[in-house]
Amino acid sequence: MNRAATLFLSASSVRTSRRAEPMDHRDIDATLARLDAISRVLDSAVRIPGTDVRVGLDALIGLVPVVGDLLTKAISGYVILEARRLGASRWTIARMAANTTLDAIVGMVPIVGDAFDVVCRANVKNIALLRRHLEREGAVAGRTTIDGHAERIG
Repeated sequence: MNRAATLFLSASSVRTSRRAEPMDHRDIDATLARLDAISRVLDSAVRIPGTDVRVGLDALIGLVPVVGDLLTKAISGYVILEARRLGASRWTIARMAANTTLDAIVGMVPIVGDAFDVVCRANVKNIALLRRHLEREGAVAGRTTIDGHAERIG
């Protein structure tokens, strides 16, 4: 076995924690805002004049064969990595990966794939899945802790 294979196997057998360091709600909110902005740019950045249809860079860059699809899927992969860093469950990550994979496979078909990118909006769906998971875990929106300062009166 060569050195690269040995390093890969030893690194993959080490179990790491879900998050490198604990994140407070401000970090989580900032990360979600950044991911939400990325997903909107990819899936619904521009409204087609005279219609209510919105398209994003995913559909526009996807018009460039192979390279465009690979570029936008790499960005979608970054969104999934950030979801993992935020502590998303394996099930949530798997669903996000399935959305992105379906978008990538259908997106490689000329014309049909670009139309699918307009309709599917995999990145927006992935952010919705991540938000739903984090809300269930109490990391956002429905937090049970209240930040602030308490002072005794009297």
